[in-house]
Formats: sequence, C-alpha cells, structure tokens
Amino acid sequence: MASANALRFAMGILGNIIALFLFLSPVPTFIRICKKGSVEQYSPVPYLATFINCMIWVLYGLPFVHPNSILVITINATGCLIEVAYLLLFIVYSKDKKRLRVIVISVTEIILVGVFATAVLTLVHGTKHRSQVVGMVAIVGNIMMYAAPLSVMKLVITTKSVEYMPFSISLASFCNGVAWTVYAIRPFDPYMAGPNGVGTIFSLVQLILYATYYKSTKKQMAERNAKAGIGLAEVVVLSGDQSSKVSNIPNVGGRGAGPP
Repeated sequence: MASANALRFAMGILGNIIALFLFLSPVPTFIRICKKGSVEQYSPVPYLATFINCMIWVLYGLPFVHPNSILVITINATGCLIEVAYLLLFIVYSKDKKRLRVIVISVTEIILVGVFATAVLTLVHGTKHRSQVVGMVAIVGNIMMYAAPLSVMKLVITTKSVEYMPFSISLASFCNGVAWTVYAIRPFDPYMAGPNGVGTIFSLVQLILYATYYKSTKKQMAERNAKAGIGLAEVVVLSGDQSSKVSNIPNVGGRGAGPP
C-alpha cells in the first residue's frame, strides 16, 4: 500500500511538472501574437476550455470535496492564473466581435463555476457524494479541454498545414494525459482516469496529424515567403521606375522637379 501511495505521489509530482509545461507551451504563440499585434487565425477555444476545466478541478481537489488531492489543487490553480493571462492577451489583440465573445464567455464560465460550487457545498453533503457530483462535471470539462483543438485539427486537415497547431502544445497534452492517467490508477479514480485517457488519445491524433502534414506546411510557408519576396522586389523596381521618371521631368522656368 505504501508503494502504491508513493507511486501515486510521484506521478502527481510528475503530472504537475508536465501540466505546467502544458500550460506554458503556448508562450511562443503569444509572443508571436504580441509581435504581430493580432491573434490572426489562432482560436481562443482551447484557452477558454482549459480555464473552466482548471476551475472545476480546483473545486474537485478541495479537502471538503475530495480529500488528499493537494497536487490536483496546486497545478490547476496555477493553470487558472496562466489561462487568465492568455485570455487577457486574446482580448487585447482581437478585433471587436472576437474580443467581445472572449469576454462574455470568460465571465460566463466564472459565474457558472461559482454557482455550481455554491450549490454543491450547500446542497450535497459528505465528501463521497460531492466527489461524485463534481467528478462527473470535471469529466466533461477535461474532455472539453482535450477536445478543444478538434476545430484546429479540422483546419489542419482542410489546409494541410499545422502552422496553427503548435507541436509543443500537442506533445505536452499527450504527456500530461499519460501522467494523470497513471496517477489515477491506484487507488483507481474514474473521474481522473477516464477523461485523461481520452485526452491521451486526442493528443496522439494531433501528433499523428503533425507528422503527416509537417512537410506540406514547410512547403506552403516557403512558397508564401517566396511570393512575398517577389512582391517586395516588384515594389522596389516600381519605386525605382517612378524615381527615374521624376528625375527626367524637364526643368521649366529654372525650377527643379522638387518642391519650391
């Protein structure tokens, strides 16, 4: 029994570390967004899904809901703060309609979790029953988080490009799913094992898509950069031609072609 608890604790620590990398993996994406001043085609859905998922798991890990789950609280509370930072950046660099949508959904998620937490702590008694109620909702939240990139996966298949599906996020999601699935095996916790097992499969599909379309993505980006280079060269040539025409304007009345 002691060895099982030690393995569970070790996997919980590993899960915290991997999950932290998962939460931080979009940082390069947001650096790009900040530099370009636009969210481009990046979707806020994964960050909105992760935000509500983290809030639900913080509730699940509370001692008066599911005792002895401090490692669940630590990483998910950290995740909440990180996701808030990402959503704020989305709000700043999105256009009006998209910005309003992110704000409305974020506020709605906070209100829903607050109402749900109040209802559970008030109406449901005993940690066993509270764990069951919150655990069922947490399953939905966790699957939402892992399934959120499905819209991006559709874009990948349609465009044959993984440009907007960062490899680091997919890999971190896969490792995170594996770690928390193992954590939930002994003692068995179906509310953690189920969604994280499904999440592992979703993440594996993303990695397969990345391997499939990696070369075509590089080819598309190279072609786009080549076209951009040709366009820039044409602008330079055109500017040179215009300058030549201006310099050949006759000097009338002793006045040059420039301003008086």
